[in-house]
Amino acid sequence: MTGQTKAGGAVPSKDGTALRGGSRAASRLSLRHSTPLIVTGALLVVLFIAALLRSGSMGITGQALLTGIISGGVYSLLAMGLTLVFGVLDIVNFAHGAFLAVGLYVTYEVAHQAGLNPYIALPVAILGLFVLGVLIQLLLLNRTMGGTLERQLLITLGLSLLISNVLLLVFGGDPLSANLKSDPGVHVFGAVANLSRVIALGGALVLAVLVFVLLERTSFGRAIRAVAASRQGAGLVGIDVRLVYAVTFGLGTACAGAAGMLIAPFTTITPTAGDQFNILAFVVVVMGGLGNVMGAVISGVIVGLVEQLGGVAIAGQSPLLGVFILFLLILLIRPQGIFGAASS
Repeated sequence: MTGQTKAGGAVPSKDGTALRGGSRAASRLSLRHSTPLIVTGALLVVLFIAALLRSGSMGITGQALLTGIISGGVYSLLAMGLTLVFGVLDIVNFAHGAFLAVGLYVTYEVAHQAGLNPYIALPVAILGLFVLGVLIQLLLLNRTMGGTLERQLLITLGLSLLISNVLLLVFGGDPLSANLKSDPGVHVFGAVANLSRVIALGGALVLAVLVFVLLERTSFGRAIRAVAASRQGAGLVGIDVRLVYAVTFGLGTACAGAAGMLIAPFTTITPTAGDQFNILAFVVVVMGGLGNVMGAVISGVIVGLVEQLGGVAIAGQSPLLGVFILFLLILLIRPQGIFGAASS
């Protein structure tokens, strides 16, 4: 295992996974990925047929497909930040959903207190959460680097509870909203989605591409991947590991803040709003392969589709039922995730 990197390639991480940043990684699918992908594809086909039969309408099923893709794009952005932090810092961050909630409240403040368009909050959420993430890593998490997993989990869990309670203290427990004044429907292949949801998908895709470009085409991105491969080796060749840790955690929290802003116009805002998204983000990250950025993006779309199709096909049950069935199947077939590398 080595810290040497090449632009456009995948760098093996500390636990045998890969921190991947571009399309080349997605194109190198070997036979070991075939079984979970076949199972995933088969489940999607079954859910699509079941949804079509249950609803009796191609329009309703097509609507579920469109909504699933939109939701999946946001899940991908959220999970990308989570898996990036794990791939580099080797920390399972339970506070990720709380950072999304902060992004929601930042958007609310911009929309209602300042009277501005909610989307003006996007750069504010990205920059604000980035700075917050850097400070948390430098002042708090940096002290746990190299420590036990239990200590890191407890600290991030405590941080999540702290953020949620601070939001509750400042804003109260009443549900809030940052709805757009005008949110017309957009017709896509016969299905209809609110403009805010379409913008959320587009924004998530653009931000995902920017993160890929950062990892693949910049010297700092190569430094991030080198630290993911070997922190000791990266330090020996002159990389400031402490700086990489801080910036990477900042990027991860910025992704959560951006996701919070993008969904704010059509999401009920509460101090604990990030909890459900936190669970889904962990499902996406584990399914895609811990530390695999491309895997998180693809798995996010899969989870969004399964959630929406399952909601139509299995009426009266939680739409997440199909997601957790798929999650358990993937863990049974390939515990390291669809795109995760086999443990050495």
